[in-house]
Amino acid sequence: MLDLQVVPERALGNEQWEFTLGMPIYQAVQIIQRQCRIIKEVHVVYNEKRPFDSDIILNLINDGIRLLFDSENQRLKVIEVYDMNKMKLKYCGAYFSSPQVHPTVQQIDQSFGATHPAQYDEKHHMFVLSFRGITFLFPVEHEAFNGHSLRSLPNTSTPVVAKMSIYTGNNLSETRAPSMPPSCYHGNLYSKCTEILLDNGKCSGLQMQLVSGGAGHAMELNCSTLIRRVRFGDTVQDVLTEIGSPCQTFYKLEDKMRIHSASPHKLSPTQHSDYFYNYFTLGLDILFDGNSHRVKKFVLHSNHPGHYNFNIYYRCEFKIDLFSENDSFAIVPSTRWQSVMNALEDHFVIGEPVVLNRASSTNTTNPFGSTFCYGVQNLIFEIMGNDYIASVTIYQP
Repeated sequence: MLDLQVVPERALGNEQWEFTLGMPIYQAVQIIQRQCRIIKEVHVVYNEKRPFDSDIILNLINDGIRLLFDSENQRLKVIEVYDMNKMKLKYCGAYFSSPQVHPTVQQIDQSFGATHPAQYDEKHHMFVLSFRGITFLFPVEHEAFNGHSLRSLPNTSTPVVAKMSIYTGNNLSETRAPSMPPSCYHGNLYSKCTEILLDNGKCSGLQMQLVSGGAGHAMELNCSTLIRRVRFGDTVQDVLTEIGSPCQTFYKLEDKMRIHSASPHKLSPTQHSDYFYNYFTLGLDILFDGNSHRVKKFVLHSNHPGHYNFNIYYRCEFKIDLFSENDSFAIVPSTRWQSVMNALEDHFVIGEPVVLNRASSTNTTNPFGSTFCYGVQNLIFEIMGNDYIASVTIYQP
């Protein structure tokens, strides 16, 4: 049984780990993976057809906890405890819910103090008792309600908490995912916005707004925004100077797209393997030529649930302007491919897609199916089955 500390408007956790409001889904999954001996079963719930219409949910089935992540920025918005019997909960060091302590309204008042009267939800037959940053739901039979307030119910109808929600602000229905807290930065840079640099109408590289977080006071975050540019032809040293060391380096052992090249040497092996610098927290890969060690390609990741690479990268908040300012059309991670096709039909001819199949060496089955790659100028858009953009590859013409 989990033994957790409740911090209204902030977190749920213990001395070893903590789910913190505003943390990215990537870090929440890391916590769950590290605690695999304690947290046994987790379901990922999302809207496959329209992923931006509802939250992404991590449901800890055996522990009665739901983590709701905003689908736009993929940060933790609400922590729900929907089965109070599966864990011990304490506030300021004192238990208010455990096998020995029942979370009645009297116990909640004793632990959390005074607040406004509870509101009765006639539709769901529940009293809603709210403090700043935390809400408790008390189910009550409609016959027992009979116009009573929560604290004046007959002793035979004393309810206990059925669900607890932790969030920011005073209103659960209007809450938003907060900014990333100091404890989640870990000295890394995170992408705020990534745009394509144009030189005479052609893409020459990327301009990135990067956020660097440093904690001053324990609850205070001193953020600084950095503008960094990486261009085609930049050396390894140039890239390291601009955006720092990568999270990982990956050497290409083979190039399965080489067969589509116009080069007569497409089947000839290169002298040295090309290699990627993987920047997971930026949602970005940079490909270097194995011979010249200069930038030749960028890959921007949308990190949509239902994609083969989901949760390997943070979402890259890219913005791609395809046309001039007078006829502008911006592509962002939430743009549907059909909208892109409609905007491009008078400017470019888009051919048939290349089918991309992904599978690991140990498990050749990909439960999410194939994706489709469309080429537009020097851009390759990888499209999922739900018509959303999984990644954008930018290469030098």
